[in-house]
Amino acid sequence: MNAPLRHTLLLVDDHPMMRRGIRQMLELEDDLHIVGEASHGEEALTLIEPLKPDLVLLDNNMPQMNGIETLRRLRAMHYTGKVLLFTVSDAEDDIRDALRLDANGYLLKDMEPELLVQYIRDALNGALVISPGLTRVMAQALRSPPRQADVELTERERQVLKTIAGGCSNKVIGHKLGITEGTVKVHVKNLLHKLGLRSRVEAAVWAMEHLRGVG
Repeated sequence: MNAPLRHTLLLVDDHPMMRRGIRQMLELEDDLHIVGEASHGEEALTLIEPLKPDLVLLDNNMPQMNGIETLRRLRAMHYTGKVLLFTVSDAEDDIRDALRLDANGYLLKDMEPELLVQYIRDALNGALVISPGLTRVMAQALRSPPRQADVELTERERQVLKTIAGGCSNKVIGHKLGITEGTVKVHVKNLLHKLGLRSRVEAAVWAMEHLRGVG
């Protein structure tokens, strides 16, 4: 049998005990491999190029450079891997800034360890992951013009929106719905315009808040 694909992770947290606990937990998983640790944002930025992790698990409240600024710098460096904010803060400003900087998830540190492992896997598979109970806070944080509340979507647009919320790429959406990737792109563009949103992440959060049966 072939060995399972191993995804690489970089842990960024200023608390050594937190990093140690996460490392010990993830070392039990055959498909997840920690390739590095950093105690602050500046150190993390120096490790991205040599380590090329598939996912960065990033604390927000750190000295020198917090998680939001680290995420901003990562995206400016054109890092295309997954980034999960893992923090104690449920402040709307932090959630809004993280998602508008293309974070792949926002997780609170009070969750069960098994759920963290599952969310890491889900993010690596392309899903937007959110701590239980934060969906409404996130929707509030990313609230756009009032016109989105009563906008009328076609059935096809609703299907596309639900698959976006599931973390699917345009190619996968096309395969699921039996339409071309180009057609998907048109639907996504129209959706963002109708809803007054600026990104797929905002559309995913909107779907979680407004559409039944998402996921």
